[in-house]
Amino acid sequence: MMARLIYRLLLWCAFPLIWLYLLKRARKQPAYREHWAERLGFYPVAPQAKRYWIHAVSVGETRAAAPVIRALRERDPEAEILLTCMTPTGREAACEVLGGNGRVAYLPYDYPGAVLRFLRHWQPRFGLIMETEIWPNLIHACADRDIPLLLGNARLSERSARGYRRVSALVAPALARLAGVWAQDREDARRLAQIGAQNVQIMGSVKFDVTPQSEQQALGRQWREHCGVRPVLLLASSREGEESLLLQQWLPVWPQDLLLIIVPRHPQRFDEVAELLRAHGLRIQRRSEWDGLTVLSPAVQVLLGDSMGEMGAWYAAMGVHAEPVLMGGSLLPFGSQNLIEPCAQGVPVVLGPSTFNFAAVAEAACAAGAARQYGDATGAVQAALQLLDAADERQAMAAAGIVFTASHRGATARLLAGLPLAK
Repeated sequence: MMARLIYRLLLWCAFPLIWLYLLKRARKQPAYREHWAERLGFYPVAPQAKRYWIHAVSVGETRAAAPVIRALRERDPEAEILLTCMTPTGREAACEVLGGNGRVAYLPYDYPGAVLRFLRHWQPRFGLIMETEIWPNLIHACADRDIPLLLGNARLSERSARGYRRVSALVAPALARLAGVWAQDREDARRLAQIGAQNVQIMGSVKFDVTPQSEQQALGRQWREHCGVRPVLLLASSREGEESLLLQQWLPVWPQDLLLIIVPRHPQRFDEVAELLRAHGLRIQRRSEWDGLTVLSPAVQVLLGDSMGEMGAWYAAMGVHAEPVLMGGSLLPFGSQNLIEPCAQGVPVVLGPSTFNFAAVAEAACAAGAARQYGDATGAVQAALQLLDAADERQAMAAAGIVFTASHRGATARLLAGLPLAK
């Protein structure tokens, strides 16, 4: 109880800092100024309904929730899906995933009053938190009201586990009140148990069950055709500093006909990356200024993917000729972005040294021949360049990626079987 009291006091002390943070983020992303009332648990009127609640903090978790939502709708068409998030980009992705059929809202910050207002307003039959977010007040409030709350597709890096162990007096009692904890793999399960989770089960990752959208695949094939007969390499979901690192390695040896596609992970960095590329004297084309219907000029050296919701199309473009992707977040210590999606579309994956967010997946993909990982960014960049001249190797990696992802499907069905669905 003392740990929870201290936690609540710290939350109230942080109250003005939270709003200053939102204002700061709003300078680059104006959408952060919207829906502030929801962050305190105040929502527009909603009719009573049998409602299933899924929480996905941002874009990646939201897209991972798509097969779960699809399966829930098939199992119980009468139920309404409430999909909550924490970021504007996550909200945009949530609207896309629901397609107008369901409710999208921000999960309130973990203040006791805000959490109670949220639960009273929506009255969900159960809650499913995708991956791993631990909000003690929310967890206790759900348990007190007999609302089953579960962690699904849960993962926990060693770094995060160390952080949670430092506040175990707060975290462990909360985890013990969850209705279920479903980990992606054995190591995630072990670390979750170490910080206090009980009855942890291994379900696999629902990200293997995410199917490429046919519209995005068609769009990607069209883009690749309009890029012409030239080698193409994709830096996908790049994080801050990785573009500079790549350019340092490549500019001295840039193949004359190479087209580099860069898709930054965060939209607020689109302009920043464009300026960086121009500062290096590169001829760029922004996706936001290219209709994708016309042939890309051969003079363009870098195609900047400054659009949202089109990552699947970029992977589809690379899959046409099994051209390689350098996975963003792995060149510098960000832990990598999701490599399952390109593998599923037959795209050879090259990883840098940092994959702690997808450690087990990266290891399995490399063992299957679908990906290759290197001990430093220089090695990864050089390997990606070499793959451009090794068509047979790329095709073998592409085929291995498709087999690898297919062999790991089924987590959604296992997860659905464990949900407390209304009878």
